[in-house]
This record gives sequence, structure tokens and C-alpha cells, in this order.
Amino acid sequence: GLDPAAVLQVAVTIEPGRQVELSFLLGEAATAAEVRALVNRYRTPEQVEAALDATRRAWEQRLDTLQVRTPVLSVDLLLNRWLLYQDLSCRFWARSAFYQSGGAFGFRDQLQDSMALFYAVPALARQHILESAARQFVEGDVQHWWHADTGAGVRTRCSDDLVWLPYVAARYIEVTGDAQILDASVAFIEGPALENSETEKLFTPSVAAETAPLWEHCRRALEHAWRLGPHGLPLFGSGDWNDGMNLVGAGGKGESVWLAWFMAKVLRKFASVVELKEPALAALLHDRAASLANAVERSCWDGEWYLRGFFDDGEPLGSRNNPELQIASLPQSWAVISGAADPVRAKRALDSAEGRLVRDKDKLILLFTPPFDHSQPNPGYVMGYPPGVRENGGQYTHGSLWLAMARARQNDGDSAVKLLQLMSPVESSLNPEAVARYRGEPYVMAADVSATTAREGCCGWTWYTGSAGWMYRIWMEEVLGFRLRGSTFTIDPKIPGDWQGFELTYRYRSARYEIVVKRDNDPGPNTLQVDEQSVESVQLADDGAVHRVTLILRQRTPAASDLAESVLQESH
Repeated sequence: GLDPAAVLQVAVTIEPGRQVELSFLLGEAATAAEVRALVNRYRTPEQVEAALDATRRAWEQRLDTLQVRTPVLSVDLLLNRWLLYQDLSCRFWARSAFYQSGGAFGFRDQLQDSMALFYAVPALARQHILESAARQFVEGDVQHWWHADTGAGVRTRCSDDLVWLPYVAARYIEVTGDAQILDASVAFIEGPALENSETEKLFTPSVAAETAPLWEHCRRALEHAWRLGPHGLPLFGSGDWNDGMNLVGAGGKGESVWLAWFMAKVLRKFASVVELKEPALAALLHDRAASLANAVERSCWDGEWYLRGFFDDGEPLGSRNNPELQIASLPQSWAVISGAADPVRAKRALDSAEGRLVRDKDKLILLFTPPFDHSQPNPGYVMGYPPGVRENGGQYTHGSLWLAMARARQNDGDSAVKLLQLMSPVESSLNPEAVARYRGEPYVMAADVSATTAREGCCGWTWYTGSAGWMYRIWMEEVLGFRLRGSTFTIDPKIPGDWQGFELTYRYRSARYEIVVKRDNDPGPNTLQVDEQSVESVQLADDGAVHRVTLILRQRTPAASDLAESVLQESH
């Protein structure tokens, strides 16, 4: 059947009371000499064991940078090993799994994955940011995906890909303090532009003669993305994170509300890192961020939530008047995450999303509802999925996680943790009945969970999903509140009311910081101590010592802004 197989057979005689150890070596090499060298390297059991020990040590070095101990064992299991392992081994290195074996780098995909690596392997994240910038065309757009060995990839009209470069670069600088990356020189690529009738084109581009520092790559990306439609919103293009909605803006006029919130966030974040270098550019970016926020508030509030966007013909997407996709999670989550929305509207929008998209009993958080089935105008190939499957109204975990992130940003630790636990593969596999329903590995994130009646609660793709990196970051940065800023860090937790605290260990070069967070019901400000000395933030030292950090969480007195928001909500 032209499906060849090789079989190795070894005859072994084991005497009573004795044991035999066998090592099987499978490999590939270019020459017979290289094969012999590999065989000799692993010829003895001692050599094999030494190689395995080296592998274990390498993983421990990466995975024990941040370790937690919380009141929930399933949280510790994921945070202390599996999420970061999944992000690095499957998403970042292999780019292959049981359900998808592409091997290509996705421009937006691995940039997002790299953000989970800022603590454990920041050098790898830095390298990938620069390699991504090298996949940018001179005009400012980027390859949607590419293969590293040949550079072959696809040029598209996807509207959000290029915006992730300045977002991740700014975030990297914020966390690591490495602002020098902005001045790193990177070459562009060049190739044929898309014809008016084309939405994508696969080819191998050439390396352009033009090079520029990273900050110019980011500026050019934001400038190319600044293409607005009739409502003053960014154009949807052939997909705005949800690639399946490839027909919403195929005519060049459809607009994305989610992308407006996302770009408002990125414009402000990137402005903050170039403020000293390019003050005029920073001012322009701030102005554009405000313009996008105003455009959304002016045209996209649907009474209880924000629209998802507009079709080419001006028909709204994600409105209560739509028979399909009445409410989507992304614009509600990013209204909060962006920090650009009216706070009263943003809270109401998030409440609406949680009320209509979260199904506690079924352990599902839908991307939107109702799913597409016979929608007109046609949103694209997303409607090719059965209703309730993957991006068509199922739980597409990557996007659903942003609801939890938004709740944490609203200081609602109870809701944030509840939502994260609904999406935990461990919590979905606690007994035989749950395992039979979920049908996925309990230690890795699934890209999607079905909401269809026949397969309700059954996971789809596992391993190869960006949700691993986002789950890791939302727990560490938003809920547990670990905030590294160059050579300092603070702890600002948003934990549930029934948690009395947690512990966190951070390894910084030769030093070790053992952090204990305790709840105290007395009113007053939180107190942070390092080695029994009160501080505002922890100054990191590469001194080989073990430092004891204690944060006391106290009852917070409502601030004037909180009271004002409460009055606004009541009057609204």
C-alpha cells in the first residue's frame, strides 16, 4: 500500500531474579558517519541516563522560575509545569500536534505564545520578536504564516496580524526593561503585492535591501493598520483574529469593533515606550487611540453590549437584532482590557457577556451566541463549522479566556477564578463521567470545547492552542498579580474572597524570592515587606540569597472613583 514500516527486533533472555535494561535509539542523520557518532553517543545505559538527566535539568531550569502554591491543587498542577511546557514545547518549538501538523510560524500566534516566556526564557522571546519583524514587508504588512527553513509563507489581508508586533514588543520592554531591543536593526522582506481580486498569495519573498530598527517596524505596522471604514473603525479585512470571518470585510468596507479596542490598547502601549525617542509619534498614537474609542462609543453601543463589527454593506454584526451572533465575547472583554471604554458601559457589557455566554452547568464559555447557520450576509467560512463547534459559537478557549482577564481587571477575583476553573482541563476530568464527556488530556489546554447537543462539553484540538500561554499569564499576572518590571516586581492579587492567601516563589538569576500573600480583614492599605522591611516594590538583587517577601491584603476602603462609578451605574 506504499505505506512502508520498519521493525526492529531484539531477543533478550532474562534469568530468574535478574533484570535487563534496553535503550531504543531512533534518529535521523545526513550521513552514515553521523549515524555512527549518534550511536556511539548513546551506546551505554550510563550515557542514556546522563542524557535523560540533562533533559530533566533543562526543563526544571525553565519551569521552576515561577512556582505557586494556592488553595486549589489543579491550579498548581497547571501553573507549575503543564501550561508553560505546552506553550514552549508544542506551540513554540514543535508547532505541531496530534490534530495539526503544520510546522509553520503564525505571525500573531507565536508572538502571543512568546509573552508567557518573558519570565523563564526572555532571551528566546526577544529572539522571536526580532525574527517576526523580519517577516514584515517593506509596505508594513506581514506574512500571516511562514516556514522557517524556506521563508515561504502567505501574504493576506488579515487586519490584526501586524498589530501584534508592537503590542508584544511593548509588553516585552515593560516586563524585562530591555528597551534596547527597539534599536535592533532588522531587514524587511519584499514580494508581489496582492491584486484587488486577491485575498491571499503564497510565495517565498526575498530579503529586502532596506533595514530599520525594531521601533520603525512597529511604527510601519501601526501605520499600515490605520485603515478606517465609514464609522471610523479599523477595516475587518479577511479576518480580524477570527480568521473564519473572512467575508465580513472582503469588499474593503467592513469594520471590526474588537480590533478598534485592541488597536486603542496597542497605540497607547507603544506610545509609552517611544515617548522619549519619538515624542511626535507618541502624541499621534495617543490621538489615534482616543479617536478609535470615541468612534466605538459613538456608533457601536447596542444598549447592553458592544457590536462585534459591521459588514461591507453596513449591516451590524453582533447586535440584539441579529438572528445569529447577537453578542460576542471579544468586544466586551477588550472594552475592559483596553481601558478605553466608558467604565459604566464596559461593566454592563461584561455582565451581559457573562450572563449570555457562560454556561456554568455545562462548563462552557461560548465565543458568541447564537451560532451561525443560515446568516445573511455570509460572514465567511466560520459558517462551515456546525453551529456550536470551534469558532462558530463553541468555546474557543483562546478568546473565551479574555472574559476572565477582563473580570480580573475589574478587581473581581471571584468571577475571574470561576471562569478560569470552568476552562481548566483538570476540573473537566475529575471523575469517570467527566472524563467520558470531556475526552481530552487533563493536563493540557484544548483549543475548543463543543457546545453542540450531540458533543456538548467534548473537547476538540488539544495541545496546539494559544490558550495555554494566555491561561498561564492570566493566572500569574492578573489573578495572582505578579508584575515584573525590569529589576523590580510588585504583587497585586485579584483572588477570590474565600482564599486566605497563597505562596509564590520567583527565581531571579542566583537569588530566590519566597513570597507569602496573606489576607487580613482589618481595614487599611496593603503592606509589602522584604526581609521584614516595608517597601513599595521589591528591588531584585543577583546576590545568591533567599529573600522573604510578605504581602498583607487588607480590606480596601472605597476610593472616590469607585463611589463615583457606583453613582453613575445607578443613574444609568
